[in-house]
Amino acid sequence: MSENRDREIIRIERLTLLVRYISVLLVLIIVSIFVILYLLHQPAAKQQREQVVKAEQTASSLFWIAPDTATITNDSIRKWILLGRAIITNTSDYFGATGTVRKQAINGMNCQNCHLDAGTKIFGNNYGSVYSTYPKYRARSGGIENVHKRINDCFERSLNGLALDTASREMRAIVAYITWLGSGVPKGEKANGSGLKDIRLLTRAADPDKGSVVYINKCQQCHQAGGQGQMNLTKTAFIYPPLWGDQSYNIGAGLYRISTFAKFVKYNMPQGASHTQTQLTDEEAWDVAAFVNSQPRPVKDISRDWPYISEKPMDHPFGPFADDFSETQHKYGPYQPIIDNMKNLKKQTTAKL
Repeated sequence: MSENRDREIIRIERLTLLVRYISVLLVLIIVSIFVILYLLHQPAAKQQREQVVKAEQTASSLFWIAPDTATITNDSIRKWILLGRAIITNTSDYFGATGTVRKQAINGMNCQNCHLDAGTKIFGNNYGSVYSTYPKYRARSGGIENVHKRINDCFERSLNGLALDTASREMRAIVAYITWLGSGVPKGEKANGSGLKDIRLLTRAADPDKGSVVYINKCQQCHQAGGQGQMNLTKTAFIYPPLWGDQSYNIGAGLYRISTFAKFVKYNMPQGASHTQTQLTDEEAWDVAAFVNSQPRPVKDISRDWPYISEKPMDHPFGPFADDFSETQHKYGPYQPIIDNMKNLKKQTTAKL
C-alpha cells in the first residue's frame, strides 16, 4: 500500500510540474505573439500618426489661424492686447446699460456677436486680415478709411451706438488686439479663412415667408420668437443677440445687407455650425436672411453712404441706383441680373476711356 501511495504522489508531482511547464510555455507564446504584433504595427502606426499630423498641418496652412496670447512675452504689449480682447468679447460691460466706461453708449450687444470667438473663428467674420488691408478705399464712404474709422463704423451701426474717441484707451486696446491678430499676414494680402465665406447666389428672390419657417425651426430657440435675443441673468449683456427690434443692429450695418447675413448664418449658424459642417442649405440661409432683415430695427441716416451710386453693392436696398432695378429687387434679388448689368456698365465706361 505504501509503495502504491508513493507512486501516486510521484505521478501527481510530475503532472503538476508538467502543467506548470505548459502554462509557462503558453504565457511565453502569448507574450511573443503580442510583441511580434506590436513590432509589426509600429511602422503602420507611425505612418498613420505622421499622416494625421501632416493633414492637420495642411489644414492649418490653408486658413488663417489666430495667434495664441500665451506667446506674448512683452508684459506691456500683453496688457493692451488682453484689454482689447476683453472689450471685443464683453463690449456691453464697458459701454452698455451699466458700462464702466460710458453707460448706454451702445445697444447692449458685444462685438463678438458679429465677430465670432472674439474675432478669431475661421469664416466667422474674423479680424484676420484687418491689419493687413487697412487703410483702404471703401465704396460706402467713398474714401480711404483707417482701422479707427472701421471700428467706429461697427460701434455706430452694428452696435447702434456712439463712436469712440480715437485717442481713448479703449480704442487703443482694440487696435492693438486687431493688429496683433493679423501680425502674421503680409501687408496688402487677405488671409484664407478671414472675413466671411462666399455663398452661391439664388436664381430667385430670397423669400421672407420661407425664411420665417427656417427661423422658427433653426433660430427661434436662442434668438426668441420676437427676435429680441436672450440676456444674461443680470440683464447687462446678451447671451444671444437680438436680430431685430430696438436693441439690434441698425439699417446701416453690414448685416443688414442680405448677402452678408446669408454668408454669416450659412457657415456659422445655428450654434455648432462651421465652414466644414454647415446646418443650413444655401436656400435656407438666403431666406432666413430675407426674413430677419424684413423686420423692424433702428434707423440711421445713411444718406452719405455710397456717394458714387454706381459703386453701390447689388443688395443695398436704398436708392437712387445707377440702374433701373427696383429697391425690392436690390434687397431680395434675384441678383444675377443686377450683377450682369453692373458688368456691362463697367465695360461701357472702360470702352469710353
